[in-house]
Amino acid sequence: MAADPTKLPTEQSSLGLLKGRALFVGLTGGIGSGKTAVSDALAKLGAGIVDTDLIAHQLTAPKGLAIPPIQKEFGPNFIDSNGALDRSKMRALVFANPAARKSLEAITHPLIREETVRQTRQLLQENAPYIVFVVPLLIESGDWRSVLDYLVVVDCPEETEIERVMHRSKLSRNEVERILQAQSSRQDRIANADVVIENQGDLNHLETEVFALHQKVLQIQKKHSSSS
Repeated sequence: MAADPTKLPTEQSSLGLLKGRALFVGLTGGIGSGKTAVSDALAKLGAGIVDTDLIAHQLTAPKGLAIPPIQKEFGPNFIDSNGALDRSKMRALVFANPAARKSLEAITHPLIREETVRQTRQLLQENAPYIVFVVPLLIESGDWRSVLDYLVVVDCPEETEIERVMHRSKLSRNEVERILQAQSSRQDRIANADVVIENQGDLNHLETEVFALHQKVLQIQKKHSSSS
């Protein structure tokens, strides 16, 4: 279980210095809400995407940069037969042991930050009209909000989230509920959002909402560009 980034680089220097060159949009939501579906749709419309959860998975995949330090810290039992992080074992450990969670985050967070900044620079060089940062625990972090221009929350009922994750990840209801309990509440996410995307499973409706969001962000980007 790779930890999500909850801190930005020291004094937010790296991303902070890049802010203003393109609109920075945060995209978050509870587990199973459909963040990936929304970010994939935005990517098709031309948005630049930096998915911190995907970065975390890549870092803990076979030959990922986080694997050697994780094996050194936690032992070979937390690395599976393919050479990837055994997410099930690590999930159980960090839920039961807060110190273990901090040790894992001390390994993964700096690597996630570094890759986040690298991808952002690359997208800016490619003249992406705006950049979407997909961050599962964005609301829980006070740091992220200060570098974002706009915050999008993908929302659906909690029961829908539970069913989706159980089906997708083959986790038990209890495991999914424990993950949800570790996240901010649905109400908190909505209260912090500039816009909420409803994802009840209707693909046509979702695509319509995403297109409207894309147009709105382009308008905001245009205003920012003309005023700078």
